[in-house]
Amino acid sequence: MKEKLKEAIDLFEEVMIYGTERVMKSMDLPLWQEYSPEQIQVLKILSAHGKATSAQLADFQGVHKSAISNRIKKLEEKGLISLESDEHDRRSKVISLTEQGKQVVQISDEAIYQSIEKLFLGKVDEKELDEFLFIFQKLKDILKLKGM
Repeated sequence: MKEKLKEAIDLFEEVMIYGTERVMKSMDLPLWQEYSPEQIQVLKILSAHGKATSAQLADFQGVHKSAISNRIKKLEEKGLISLESDEHDRRSKVISLTEQGKQVVQISDEAIYQSIEKLFLGKVDEKELDEFLFIFQKLKDILKLKGM
């Protein structure tokens, strides 16, 4: 079991690394010239979770709060996110997507879907896709962070 789990983790990491690189390089999307992958990821996190603090975003991205502060500043300047005082802690700011931010996420998601669809077409059948969905739903349920 231990060896198979290690192999699964290694494969997952490789898929994430090569998949991200391949998808990003295969698309000539002006949006991805304007925003870094890390900024897009912040937008996607906010899209999935609604609101978050900078500390929560730093935890999700596995970086120091100073890196998040810079991303937040740039995204706010571009009108993609808004900051408001936390009702429970006035010293803290809660970050959420603006309508423009939601549009950026939608454009990015559609481009990623189209790129991956082209990669998978004719290489993955319906049964394999069902297995993939089952396993990834199970992994999501196991790894899902609470409290956000």
